[in-house]
Amino acid sequence: MRLLNQDPAAGEVRLQIESEDDLWHLFNVLEEGDLVSASTHRREEKKGDKIRAERAEKRRMTLGIRVEKIEFSDFDIRLRVLGTIEVGPQDIGQHHTINFETGESLTIRKENWRQSQLDRLRRAVSDSKRPKVVFVSMDQDDAVIAVMRQFGVREQATIRSMRSGKQYQDKDEGDYHGEIISKIVAVTDPGTPIVVLGPGFAKEELMEQGRARAPDLFRHAYAYHTGQSGMTGINEMMKRGLGTEVLRDSRVAMEVKLVERILEEIAKDGPVAYGPKEVSDASSAGAVETLLVLDSLLRREDFDLIIREVEAQGGDVVVVSEQHDSGKELESITGIAALLRYRI
Repeated sequence: MRLLNQDPAAGEVRLQIESEDDLWHLFNVLEEGDLVSASTHRREEKKGDKIRAERAEKRRMTLGIRVEKIEFSDFDIRLRVLGTIEVGPQDIGQHHTINFETGESLTIRKENWRQSQLDRLRRAVSDSKRPKVVFVSMDQDDAVIAVMRQFGVREQATIRSMRSGKQYQDKDEGDYHGEIISKIVAVTDPGTPIVVLGPGFAKEELMEQGRARAPDLFRHAYAYHTGQSGMTGINEMMKRGLGTEVLRDSRVAMEVKLVERILEEIAKDGPVAYGPKEVSDASSAGAVETLLVLDSLLRREDFDLIIREVEAQGGDVVVVSEQHDSGKELESITGIAALLRYRI
């Protein structure tokens, strides 16, 4: 994401969407009642001839709509903003939907920007400069290819070797590896780190094939042993802290590690608080070292007072995505928790 302009007096921020991750950030920043202005398509208004108006071709125009609903689809990474037209050359008061994609820009005007929303935009700008990670979690039978985005790890493809027992030696060994490599090429940008993981020796075999067949791509590849393959193996890797040299700048890996610490401290009755009241009490006592808040909870409730209090006392604030397993674990304990400097 790129910040094009910010006018605090008018409550306006103008942004450029540079990646699919930015759409998720916008979904968490936008809310009902905002005024969103962007270039969009709408049928040209032709007064006095409703039939011709219905058949008129759509043309590009800039409209400002008062937001009534925001929809995000993580299946096809799509953001739709629905509302009533307030600013534009035509159709004032009518409903319109703006579909946002990468490469487009928009202006958001709010009556009141919460600090957590501004912090999220700054983080989106910063995170856009960091490379994503492509995972290949495999064994001799199956391989799952997944991509780490800023809002979580999403499965992209599953490849099956169709090999078993003696038949393994009868089949062309390159078929399985070749299909995996072609899928990696389809989702990987130049210089993107590739993490190959799983049990047994399947990962080493893929690394060897990859370096021979796609040397530029596999120059940035790393192999790690995990007890399981598939998405379970990826979660295992991040929870165990493997691959820190690759994942150290990853937002998701940090969130996973912190949620694991929260759960560990709860299990042993350590210095931890969870739930709005407990966390608020700990914040008031100056005891919060790290505050974790689920992004979906921030969309519904205002925790700016607690956030400002924690930051003023030198604590860290981490907004956790609901889109990965650790986000769901945090949600199961109310969506807000804190690691404390001391027990209360």
